[in-house]
Amino acid sequence: MAAPSAQPEVAEPTDRRALRSRQSLMDALGKVLRKKDFNDISIQEIADEANLTRATFYLHYPDKDALLQAMTAVRFGESLRKRLDSSPDCAGGLRTIALGVCEYLSRATSCPSSLSKMSLERSVIPVIEGIIHDGLRKFHMASGIDPEIFATTVAWAIFGAATRWAKTPDRIPAEQMADIIDSLVNPLWQSITAGRAH
Repeated sequence: MAAPSAQPEVAEPTDRRALRSRQSLMDALGKVLRKKDFNDISIQEIADEANLTRATFYLHYPDKDALLQAMTAVRFGESLRKRLDSSPDCAGGLRTIALGVCEYLSRATSCPSSLSKMSLERSVIPVIEGIIHDGLRKFHMASGIDPEIFATTVAWAIFGAATRWAKTPDRIPAEQMADIIDSLVNPLWQSITAGRAH
């Protein structure tokens, strides 16, 4: 069972030209979003900004919502992986993920763009699942545990708690919420892992 893609409607590109086109479209959407609200942006504007045709746009994305979801997933994934790479030890990985999600959701829900109205779980959950799944490969797991189901469970737990926190008026600081999420999710992690794999 594969982790759900941020863009289930479109196959993942593997050649460099397709990857460049996708990146150009994401960059173009980012630039246009600085000037206009998402709902007022046309696919032609995005394609023009990327110096690509509308046909090329549709080769990669079924609509501008799919492009926004993909752009969000890539940016969130890069941000979270950078945070994890600079984390001093693996033991604090779940807290680091929780803090990254809290801070990302805090920014996304407070900005006036369409990001604040978008259903972020389609972009954020697959990234968290992938990172958790990759982390599980470093540990011996209890028998009978499906790593993909476990990764999904942990991803939704972190995302759900962080989403609830982000929507709370007068919320506690993100660092404090990350500690709470870690205290709830870490026992689950500890219960199915038994030391590092060799």
